[in-house]
Amino acid sequence: MTLTLGGRGRDNDTAISWAGRTLTYAELDAAVEQWPHLPVHDARFHDASALELPDALICVFAAARQGSAVRVEDPAARPERPAHIDPDAFLLVAASGSTGRPKPLARTAASWVDSFPEFTDISGIRPTDTVLVTGPLHATMHLFAAVHALWLGACVTDDPAQATAVHAVPAVLRDVLRRMPHARIAVAAGAGLDDVAAQTISAQSVRLVEYYGSAELSLVAARVVGEQSSLRLLRDVEARTEDGYLFVRSPYAALGARDWFGVGDLAELNGSELLVHGRGDAAINVGGTTVIAEDVESILTGLDGVRAAAAIGTPHAVLGETVSAVIELDGTRDLDLVRADARAIMAKEALPRRWTVVQQLPRTASGKIARRALL
Repeated sequence: MTLTLGGRGRDNDTAISWAGRTLTYAELDAAVEQWPHLPVHDARFHDASALELPDALICVFAAARQGSAVRVEDPAARPERPAHIDPDAFLLVAASGSTGRPKPLARTAASWVDSFPEFTDISGIRPTDTVLVTGPLHATMHLFAAVHALWLGACVTDDPAQATAVHAVPAVLRDVLRRMPHARIAVAAGAGLDDVAAQTISAQSVRLVEYYGSAELSLVAARVVGEQSSLRLLRDVEARTEDGYLFVRSPYAALGARDWFGVGDLAELNGSELLVHGRGDAAINVGGTTVIAEDVESILTGLDGVRAAAAIGTPHAVLGETVSAVIELDGTRDLDLVRADARAIMAKEALPRRWTVVQQLPRTASGKIARRALL
């Protein structure tokens, strides 16, 4: 399957509505066709990294049409790339995660496009939807959202008031849905969806879809909240665990990650059902007990008065590490009350010993907690 624009037969329908600029599918198709070609036998690639979203997407689809590669990276934090680019490479992106330097990745067009039909069925997004993109395209979940929408024939926008569907990390999702009067689909990814967020979003009569994936692996598992209790592996995806760590073999993986590949996530498998605990490098060893940071964050975020929370390990002379919490309060309750609630429900190993209140947690471009900044 190749990457092409949807909207066939609907040339006058809006494809992109962004920052006051509107492109119909006819105008988008013409812009893609007119995008400059690279010289024949040129080893270079297109670069959409510093372009505004409409032009960046034009560049991506033009590269696909021309059979060239295209770079979509953070202009301020480009990864170092080898001189030789795999001839099958289409998208040149980067993995950042919560820690570490950007790591270069390359993927074929098929490694994304072949998953689009199944993702469309799971998400329920239709060509008539207007899809809100909530972050920069160099964060691959946002690039995936925008490219899938245009492949399908939907509209991409930055205006919550227009949008009927949205892709975002849970922390962003809860906020942006308040500004989406026409919302019918919310896609949560990039971080675990806590129960409070799930209940809050589902109560708005929105179809809530959660998926697990990574820049290296793309889509791995998904569920419709309320219809499925667990994430389920996509049809052509295999998974296994080794010492609690998840390894995946998938046709949707980036080049170099097609065999059994892991990104360091801790998980449990029950047939095709997947429970992801979070990054192993976010595991905190408290006196021999492994505490998963994401589990602590899920509990803390569910407490009254807490808008967002992060958990990190702090060195301890006796226990090795203890849990420290960095939280955003919503102004309805003070820290003493929040700490008392936490003590009443949390295991002693997971209970934070140190609490820090901040106005805003540091986050990556995709909205994930930036653990390196916290440390």
